[in-house]
Amino acid sequence: MKVYNELKNFKAKTPVVTIGTFDGVHLGHRKVLRKLIDIAEEKGGESVLFTFYPHPRLIINPEEKNLRLLTTLKEKITLLEYIGIDHIIVYPFTKEFSELPYNQFVKEVLVDRIEASHLVVGYDHKFGKNREGGFEYLTECARQYNFEISKLDALLVNEMNVSSTKIRNAIEAGDFTTANQYLGYEFALHGKVIEGKKLGRKIGFPTANVETSDVHKIIPGYGVYAVRVAISNKIYNGMLNIGTRPTFNKNADNRSIEVNIFDFSKDIYNEELTLFFIDKIRDEKKFNGAEELITQLNKDKDTALEILNNKGLLI
Repeated sequence: MKVYNELKNFKAKTPVVTIGTFDGVHLGHRKVLRKLIDIAEEKGGESVLFTFYPHPRLIINPEEKNLRLLTTLKEKITLLEYIGIDHIIVYPFTKEFSELPYNQFVKEVLVDRIEASHLVVGYDHKFGKNREGGFEYLTECARQYNFEISKLDALLVNEMNVSSTKIRNAIEAGDFTTANQYLGYEFALHGKVIEGKKLGRKIGFPTANVETSDVHKIIPGYGVYAVRVAISNKIYNGMLNIGTRPTFNKNADNRSIEVNIFDFSKDIYNEELTLFFIDKIRDEKKFNGAEELITQLNKDKDTALEILNNKGLLI
């Protein structure tokens, strides 16, 4: 797979193209991508995904502070490579680019620079200034510039359209049965282990404090989770708490992400790790002292092991 940050050196054989942010690369996206790959193979061409960085909302609404992404750019590229896309164009999204009318984008980018032979779009796809470029307009452009176009209907899972918004809502609620089903893989957080207060070590449950790698990445809601932890190409079981440590934190005003890795004793400060969220165990709760907390943590570990022993990684 080839990744481009500009179009100057782009070259593909009979390009079959799709366009979008593809945040999460979820099952709905994969239906579009499978069609993209199938058409490229039928035409003897190559699949091309045109996406943007940074996320368009950060440029169009720079004052917005609530953008939460399912995948970082690095994660998205990894998932797209796993699926089998031939070319990924990560186009710089600027204010100027956001003002480009859809018909000008089609002519100058899709036709003149990429030389698209076929365009594949999702059921609700729109792009260009004010999102004017819907399917009917694109169909007219296809006739004018002599390329083909295909539109896919929404993918249904449990009679609900799969969407990035629904997956975000499930993650924020700690509902990983739904989130992971819609994603088609376990939701992951990447981060670095940082210095903590070592409170877990004092009660027999040492934790690694994790600082996430992207400020725009969505964080699950407060609670205790069964997770798998990837460190140096090895996978470990664990349980993780997201919250304010209410039993020990009197102020309860700062969120922490702390993972207790089972059967693990190495010093991993400043190392990178990946957390795979399998299921939620319980909400965060304040206990009446350390003894009550320890009793609950032992129960949480048993629950986590039961969950992890019954669920394998999807990919």
